[in-house]
Amino acid sequence: MTARSSRPVGVRISGTGMAVPPRKVSNDDLAKIVDTSDEWIRPRTGIVTRHLSDDDQLTSDLAAQAVKQAVDNAGLKPTDLDLLVCATMTPDMICPATACRVVEKIGAVPCGAMDVNLACTGLVAGLSIAANFISSGAFKNVAVIGADRLSKIVNWEDRKTCVLFGDAAGAMIISASDNPQQQCLFQKLNSDGGMGEALYVPRSERDIPEGGHEGFNGKYDTLQMNGREVYKFAVNALKECVHEALEHTGLSHDDIKMVIPHQSNIRMLTTAWKKMGFPDDKIYINIDRFGNTSAASIGLCMHELTEQGRLKEGDHVIFVAQGGGLTWGASLWRL
Repeated sequence: MTARSSRPVGVRISGTGMAVPPRKVSNDDLAKIVDTSDEWIRPRTGIVTRHLSDDDQLTSDLAAQAVKQAVDNAGLKPTDLDLLVCATMTPDMICPATACRVVEKIGAVPCGAMDVNLACTGLVAGLSIAANFISSGAFKNVAVIGADRLSKIVNWEDRKTCVLFGDAAGAMIISASDNPQQQCLFQKLNSDGGMGEALYVPRSERDIPEGGHEGFNGKYDTLQMNGREVYKFAVNALKECVHEALEHTGLSHDDIKMVIPHQSNIRMLTTAWKKMGFPDDKIYINIDRFGNTSAASIGLCMHELTEQGRLKEGDHVIFVAQGGGLTWGASLWRL
């Protein structure tokens, strides 16, 4: 822990990174193993390809690869990190935390480590944790990673869900800045456990909600999803989160450079951004190439935008996500 500063501390995103498994799987490839087709998947989801990991590739492997790149891009060494937050719902194991394994794999020992499980909202939560630690003066550099291998927790006989997901990791390094104008201007996290049965992973019979057997895909320890309920929830959650961020900060749509949403479903995102009133060029989409990568998706988007040079210091960016739990949240930054 570093000494606290009496001066205002800015907070900036100093580096980004991403990792996807080398195996790219198209919709036509999936049609060979499950009753589906490109004609069914593409218009409903926007997905064309996704990357799937092999059995010997762990969540911590993807996370380590992404954060190494982010650390390099930030001009830092792994030992410069004070804390590593790994957002994941597919940890390597229950204990130790996946974050601890990543710290060891990248050579950052004795960096602090913690896992966060808010499903697809996890990286937004990690950004809030990092921003608060940095702005308080407690830490100088925090790594935030979203990493998931959802291909390992879907039922590959359930065509409603297995076609939606991909495996990936996205990382950001959050660092102290001498410019106090660089800040996380708004952060909000929400949850409603009463709606959790719309998207959940049951371990046994007792985890199946009352009356929920009709939607159960027949396999425990796999993702169960009520697509209709998730769709209705997500569209409203995204719209309300962005509206609240703008209202709180006094910013307008014109002030926002980019909205970076969790990549859930193209229909869902299209409906939400029309309700938000943003033009197409202010909503970043890459679900066509990666599918729904859960906590990783916002990190992938941010890395691609950074690599493309589409963001600059002073730009306002909104990160917004919704996921299992049900959870939702937003984080608005002045870069």
